[in-house]
Amino acid sequence: MPETGDTIEDLILQQDKRGVAHLRPHLPTDFCSQAASYIMDHPGDVVIVTGFYILMTGTPETDGPPGAIAIGSALQALGRKVTYVTDSICFAALQDLAGPGAEVLEFPITNVADSKRTAKEMLAQLKPGLLISIERSGRTKDDTYLNMRDADITDNTARLDYLFDEGIPSVGIGDGGNEIGMGNLADVIPGIDRLPKNPAIATVDKLVVASVSNWGGYGLVAALSRLAGRNLLPTAQHETQMIHRMVEIGIVDGTTGKAIPTVDAFTTDENAAVLEQLHAVVGSP
Repeated sequence: MPETGDTIEDLILQQDKRGVAHLRPHLPTDFCSQAASYIMDHPGDVVIVTGFYILMTGTPETDGPPGAIAIGSALQALGRKVTYVTDSICFAALQDLAGPGAEVLEFPITNVADSKRTAKEMLAQLKPGLLISIERSGRTKDDTYLNMRDADITDNTARLDYLFDEGIPSVGIGDGGNEIGMGNLADVIPGIDRLPKNPAIATVDKLVVASVSNWGGYGLVAALSRLAGRNLLPTAQHETQMIHRMVEIGIVDGTTGKAIPTVDAFTTDENAAVLEQLHAVVGSP
């Protein structure tokens, strides 16, 4: 169990099942706090991308959207305009979860040339000062999008990582090595057991790693809360309700493919415990 004095980074890397904690020595000790500071230092509108296709069910997974919405809600509370971007696989679900007032845009699942053009057009329209990705597949050096079992999901994945190729300040959050942002450690990831031998190559300015990407999102919000001097975290009850709602609308656990209220096989009680620990850290002197 976490102990008094644990950092945000300690808390979001607890119960690591995949070996992602082995990436920690290759990042700043306070990588979450540095990412939060980076967000504060780069004002303007924010684009948040999320949504991961699960091959065995043809649906999105429960990891990603809750963390994305937690970050988005925190930034909106700080006066930032937020736009969520995903593809047709996750669009309706993200709209449902983010609520009627949220701006959610669909990025087409299409070829490289059209994807690059769409990315440029979308950025020209939105003019974001910052991009954030959480639990979103990134292309490999072979120009494929792979899941954690190395299965090819390219045909069902929009190339959202092209948004991150235009030099806009960026933050990435991931838990497996195949997400946007993991290109920062693409030379390290293949050497770690259980992580992909062919990782994502899309890079970001600040990378956050966590045992569960949602926890990375919560950790980032906790770090933002400390900087803002106010608690911006969602309640454990709110997140438990969101996970149950995700199951109701057909979203599944990404590791099991089951339509049950778990995230990467962690129960809502385990998820709530991490959130409560982060609330305690934010509330501490």
